[in-house]
Amino acid sequence: KRKRTGTLATGSGHDYHYRTEAAFFGAMETARDLMRNNPFVGQAVRRLVANVLRDGFTLDMRTGDAGVDAAIIDDWSAWSEDAEQCDLSGEHDFRSLERLTLQSVISDGDILTLLVESGQLQTVEAHRLRTPKGRQRDVVHGVLLDEFRHRQGYWVTKEDVDPMSPVPKLDGMTLYPAKDDDGNPLVLHHYMPDRVSQTRGYTMFAPIADMAGQIDDLFFAQLTKAQMAACISIFREMEGGTRIGLAGGLDETTETRPAGTTRTLGKWEPGLEVFGYAGEKLQGFSPNIPNPEFFEHAKLILTVLAINLDLPVAVLLLDPSLTNFSGWRGAIDQARQRFRAIQRWLVGSFHRPILRWRIRRLLASDPALQRVADAGLDVFRHVWHPPTFPYIEPTADAMGDLIQERGLLNSKRRLAAQRGIAFDDLLKEIIEDRTQIIEQAHAAAQAINAKLGLKPPLSWRDLAQWSMPEGVTVYMDQTNRVPQLPETQGAASVPTR
Repeated sequence: KRKRTGTLATGSGHDYHYRTEAAFFGAMETARDLMRNNPFVGQAVRRLVANVLRDGFTLDMRTGDAGVDAAIIDDWSAWSEDAEQCDLSGEHDFRSLERLTLQSVISDGDILTLLVESGQLQTVEAHRLRTPKGRQRDVVHGVLLDEFRHRQGYWVTKEDVDPMSPVPKLDGMTLYPAKDDDGNPLVLHHYMPDRVSQTRGYTMFAPIADMAGQIDDLFFAQLTKAQMAACISIFREMEGGTRIGLAGGLDETTETRPAGTTRTLGKWEPGLEVFGYAGEKLQGFSPNIPNPEFFEHAKLILTVLAINLDLPVAVLLLDPSLTNFSGWRGAIDQARQRFRAIQRWLVGSFHRPILRWRIRRLLASDPALQRVADAGLDVFRHVWHPPTFPYIEPTADAMGDLIQERGLLNSKRRLAAQRGIAFDDLLKEIIEDRTQIIEQAHAAAQAINAKLGLKPPLSWRDLAQWSMPEGVTVYMDQTNRVPQLPETQGAASVPTR
């Protein structure tokens, strides 16, 4: 039985296991180092974030008043797409902050979003959330708690804090209250807890930090071996007493042999000739680099890394050749279960509270909207539609949507939202496109009729023909006679010229 450390026989809360700042922030910095320097970790995290966010989340206001819905969506679009309005630093729009927030939760464990009075968002990285000196009893790594574990506030250091400095004092920190007097959040703490007693988030790399570092070492060793093997050497055996000189231009060193004799060597480099002693048989070094075991070993480590990041290893490596189509499809389907769970968490932790905060600000600045809300309209009612994942076979995916809509299993609005498309915009564009087609076809038909004097005249339908409904068969008959169909043929008929 393995002897484990850091456990208590009587049990402990989750915070106990990262109770020291050395353990907590040390794991965070290890993860950041892997993000910066490991050839796999950084791109793996970015790929996970890209799969979760895809083309972004779609806001669907459902207040029951079309005018109010449009006003809120217009305000949100103008604010969220403008980095100067959205971000206190003026560098990131909402989509960029969304990406950086999720990435930080994965690598660092958590991150703060401050809802600033100016109407902007201020992001605080996890290392700035610290416990002031002398406040350890009621603060867990910067989070001020009451006796019922309700979050009262967050102690945040100054931006230019020295990472090597001791625990900061109160005058070097700011306490941000968690909520205002009405109970609305002022600070959003983004993290994905594994236990109800968890106060801070913990990096997803904690179980695999050592292994992620080992794969870096493994690849470095293989590259070094390949470099050495690329140095072509000629081994010669000479008669005893033969004086051997070194190749020209080499630095010399002297080596003492086990028998007490010495020989002069030059530095190892491509083209170096090595001369053996009489009676000493030397063989050329020509190994298989990398050897067959290397690939299985590397794949094993990469698989462990991938599953801890909720990614199939084929997605991590962008190499579906590791499996067949069924294996690829099954792995993707399982990974998407976790992607959807992260999407739901992100809506609850990031999108929904920020939108509600923006609506409260809009109510304060728009008396007309406030009067509508006072009259009983729920101006906060909305749905965030996360982006969905197209089937690996697009044709089958489109057919599945069609079957769902025809079988009353889903609505056009929901199907559009699942694709990350605002249904109102889609419907408006479809109608505008068809209107343009009909108008131009009608004008062209009239011009042809006037020019050629056609009898009967052409209509716009002759120039802009829609696709026939499924199951409908058209028979062309110049006498305008509807043919009699055999009883075995169940298709409907449409008489036409």
